[in-house]
Amino acid sequence: MTGHLTSPDRVSHASKAAAEGGIDALLVTPGPDLRWLTGYDALPLERLTCLVLPAAGEPFLVAPTLEVPAVRASPVPDLGVEVVGWGETDDPYAVIAARLANPSRVALANRMWAEQVLRMRAALVGAEQTLASEVIGDLRIRKSPEEVDALRRAGQAIDRVQARMGEFLRPGRTEREAGRDIARAILDEGHVTVDFVIVGSGPNGASPHHEVGDRVLESGDVVVIDIGGTTAEGYCSDCTRMYTLGEPPPEFVDYFRVLHDAQLAACAHARPGVTAESVDAAARRVIADAGYGAHFIHRTGHGIGVETHEEPYIVEGNGRMLEAGMAFSIEPGIYLAGRHGARIEDIVVATDNADGRPGIERLNTTDRDYVVLED
Repeated sequence: MTGHLTSPDRVSHASKAAAEGGIDALLVTPGPDLRWLTGYDALPLERLTCLVLPAAGEPFLVAPTLEVPAVRASPVPDLGVEVVGWGETDDPYAVIAARLANPSRVALANRMWAEQVLRMRAALVGAEQTLASEVIGDLRIRKSPEEVDALRRAGQAIDRVQARMGEFLRPGRTEREAGRDIARAILDEGHVTVDFVIVGSGPNGASPHHEVGDRVLESGDVVVIDIGGTTAEGYCSDCTRMYTLGEPPPEFVDYFRVLHDAQLAACAHARPGVTAESVDAAARRVIADAGYGAHFIHRTGHGIGVETHEEPYIVEGNGRMLEAGMAFSIEPGIYLAGRHGARIEDIVVATDNADGRPGIERLNTTDRDYVVLED
């Protein structure tokens, strides 16, 4: 990808946070942390690519010689990160060990392959290993104004796709056929990758992660559309809206109103200074009081940024206080097995100045009511 938001400050802040946490070095292999830190979307290969951020000393990136041209074409050199190439007969783990000089504690990328973890352990003899998310996660969780702008643009792009559902959903088409057209629209409307397309029609809508199948859409169907992608800036979208092919069943109308109220309640509660789990409770309370508690089978939300799912998770047991700049979904659902289901999802960002008071900004702005598509 091109156009990633990057800053030398991310690298220096990560090194500083590592030092404050008693970590001698961060070791970051290809994945979301490396993308966030450097903008380099490295291929995850059996040949080691690893960004090394010493708590004391200059950062460097170890990469296979054949990947060095790609590194040099990325933002990495502009961030003041030295590029160290290694040949086919070299041992990159030994290169890292020699430069770090007997660290006592290192933090490894959460997505580092197991074989790489074990080889790091063998090379860095005696070094305690911990997770890099303990350091980088706290930096990524609070989005900068530039990151919020990028998420806002991603939300606008996916909203444009939701507004086009009348082009794709009609009786006689399969979920898979509709899904292919929706995926094309996701790219056409401003994303560079399609991360997921869920077309859950009829009973398939009762499975939250159904994606697409060969079921033929029918008149009267309730359809869950949950879609998302990644923009050229490296930030993700995620939005769920509901559609019906003609007039919906009365049962659906009844519980959709409950769901709509639950999503509103969670959005009204969410703001800096409340816990993540209290937002979940706000949505869950409305659904449980209406008798549908057993049919709300997942958390209320997840953080979003350079990954579709990241901290903070909006779920019971997460007592973390929300802070300004945290971006996350609010997406309660009700699912009636064998019949249909419903979910409403917006991406929001916590802010200290939502209409002059602490609250949230919704980054998805299309109508949250279900949309009736005439046959």
